[in-house]
Amino acid sequence: MTYLLSVLAVLFVLDALRLRRRAGALDVLGPAETAEMLPTYEMVTAPGITVDQATERSAAAFAGERGLDLLDLVPAGISLNHAMTLVQLVDPSTYGADRLRPGYTVGHAILITADVVERTAITVPADDLEFARLAVRLKPYGKAGLAIAPGTPARPGKIDQRFDVLRTMLGPATAPAIGALPVLGIVVGVGTWLAPIAGLAAIAAWHLQPLLVFAGTHLRPRRLLVSSLLRFPTELLLAFGAVFARRRRQLGKHPTPTEQLFEPRRSTCPMCDAPDPVLHLRSPDRIKHKPGRFTLERCQSCRHIFQNPRLSVAGLDYYYRDFYDGLGESDMELVFSAAVRSYRDRARMVKHHTMPARWLDVGAGHGHFCIAARDEFPDTRFDGLDLSESIDEAKRRGWVDTAYRGLFADLASTFAGRYDAVSMSHYLEHTTDPRAEIGAARTALEPGGYLLIEVPDPDFVLGRVLRSYWLPWFQPQHLHLLPAAKLGSMLAECGFVPLTWHRGAAHQPVDLFFVVYLFLDRLAPPTDLPWRPRRWLAAARFRRTLVWTLGMPFLLAAGLTDLLLAPLIARARVGNTYRVVARKED
Repeated sequence: MTYLLSVLAVLFVLDALRLRRRAGALDVLGPAETAEMLPTYEMVTAPGITVDQATERSAAAFAGERGLDLLDLVPAGISLNHAMTLVQLVDPSTYGADRLRPGYTVGHAILITADVVERTAITVPADDLEFARLAVRLKPYGKAGLAIAPGTPARPGKIDQRFDVLRTMLGPATAPAIGALPVLGIVVGVGTWLAPIAGLAAIAAWHLQPLLVFAGTHLRPRRLLVSSLLRFPTELLLAFGAVFARRRRQLGKHPTPTEQLFEPRRSTCPMCDAPDPVLHLRSPDRIKHKPGRFTLERCQSCRHIFQNPRLSVAGLDYYYRDFYDGLGESDMELVFSAAVRSYRDRARMVKHHTMPARWLDVGAGHGHFCIAARDEFPDTRFDGLDLSESIDEAKRRGWVDTAYRGLFADLASTFAGRYDAVSMSHYLEHTTDPRAEIGAARTALEPGGYLLIEVPDPDFVLGRVLRSYWLPWFQPQHLHLLPAAKLGSMLAECGFVPLTWHRGAAHQPVDLFFVVYLFLDRLAPPTDLPWRPRRWLAAARFRRTLVWTLGMPFLLAAGLTDLLLAPLIARARVGNTYRVVARKED
């Protein structure tokens, strides 16, 4: 125990030095008298906040000099808890450069260019939660930054909205982030009883962290010394207040389907028409916890795995609703923003064969792949196609040059032969007819054009071992799971020559992590799901916080195991994902 507490004390000090570097990287607005108001900016404030004209002029000059589209103002006298959260979540030196990085706000005021205001149709936030959602939504629209506004008074946030505000910026990590403090207190408290000297050192290091972080910097929290000494009881009260705050739940009603959710069950394989497919897997909706059970069957001839019976149009609408857009948009934004390496790996795979002038990304969503791929192809025009409103958002962000909304098979003839590259990343498995989608890609490509496809690999051994907890089965979203051999034959049938395959190189080290994640999510589901009505919101929040906090060590251990296994899996040339680049034959 002495060793553990000593290590904790050292880690607290090292973490404080890391956070101090971040605090020191925060810029400060210049004197107002030397700044002229720039008319291209507008100020949006949280409820109850007023920004004086001098500060607004300084902020506009600061943003204009640095070419910022968004500037979050940080009052110098914010609370210690808000200041620590800021430097824990944001590195100011890299925050603005990466448009894929999730947005953050201290909840005071945001300066926004008129162009972004026009593209986003901003409405005045009614409360702190709406303001936080606005800040997260705006971040992808341009170059963002943060700056300290000296002399600007801070307003304490409302405790009854704290959980939801954190949920907006942290997503599923909110519960363990709040619950970590009580667990830390128990560990250190028990440790101090067993090893008093080491325990007191750990307690002192943790309480003095804020002084090490902020003393001598421009970010000076209110009552820094007193707040540091009272840090544990203050943050504990805030944590319990966030969980147990009595706030009326405003989730509204979630529409339920009025039509048949499933089509009639098939007796043959949809890819090769072989009869008598066999049961492969049954699974509930482990991601959004909507009602229903879904069946995957396997063709005994071509080994294609498909949902049977398949969701109908009404079923697809019901289960996709609030997944990529609406209620689930912020969570998926965090997931997609974390996949930058995968996006660039896909782009480099195509770069090995061609430097396309026009590229169409099918199933583009919000355009994350397109904006990341521009680093590899700065002169390429990236267009995107998707069925949902997300593609319109991608256009508003400027992440795609042209947005097409609709079914690829229906639209392909309108841009026949226009593109020299088409990509379908984790798209085919969602479609009702993968062969038709590959045919549409052939139509859209010019002669000799290239097609990039990435899909889950249903032959991966962990898929059989982990059963419904293996994420790529992803029911009910995934309708088809194509073995590599089957996809290769389909490409040939549609007039493509496969050139390069990535099996182990495309593996994504997330399998065991998501086993633990989905299990914890099953034990304590999110509290903001309108299709799962719950009267005792505070109790549900407490349960989720407790389960996820206690489960966090298992989640971290699973993630570490995934990373350790990844090189072995790659060397074996297998994986949970594979990708292929194919050329259209003339």
